[in-house]
Amino acid sequence: MTRYAMVADLRKCVGCQTCTIACKHANGTPPGVQWRWVLDVEAGEFPDVTRTFVPVGCMHCSEPPCMTVCPTTATRQRADGIITIDYDLCIGCGYCIVACPYQARYKTTHLTFAYGETPLPSEQAYQDFGRVGVATKCTFCVDRIDAGLQRGLVPGQDPDATPACVNSCIADALHFGDLDDPQGNVTQLVRAHETFRMHDELGAGPNIFYLWERKSSDDAVG
Repeated sequence: MTRYAMVADLRKCVGCQTCTIACKHANGTPPGVQWRWVLDVEAGEFPDVTRTFVPVGCMHCSEPPCMTVCPTTATRQRADGIITIDYDLCIGCGYCIVACPYQARYKTTHLTFAYGETPLPSEQAYQDFGRVGVATKCTFCVDRIDAGLQRGLVPGQDPDATPACVNSCIADALHFGDLDDPQGNVTQLVRAHETFRMHDELGAGPNIFYLWERKSSDDAVG
């Protein structure tokens, strides 16, 4: 089996927001819509203050609550775990937006652009009337993944088959791959480090894992 997942190394993320811009450029999302963004979290009291940057977006949950509330089956889970939206079936009811515990879904009622009524060349290239009046979200750049697989490329290893946000990360903090591959890049990272998943207690099974510190050699075995 294949289960695609993303790993974010919080020791490396510098909060530059390059992944945010890469996502927006690759998907042509309108102003106010961010399929990928980075939280800026401060903790402690002066002078002992820490600052952590946390990349977030659709978690492509193993048990996605957004899918179970969809009345038209527009939201679906692929065999590889990626959660997709069929814009032809979506009626824009917004149930999935409310059900998502990660605030990762958006709906726009009309096309808007960064500067007035005229789209930039990049916005024109990715203009999609099918995404107006429906729910949208991160897709793990599924079009890149599928096109890459057809060419024999490996998602997470070959850039042309890897999500744009991962390719753009200047700090090598984002990683993508098959969590069911015991020798895969994300599997080895999760195995070797202390990790957490956001709001894991809700039982949705999010598939973005956050690395915090390296396990001891004994803990990392197996």
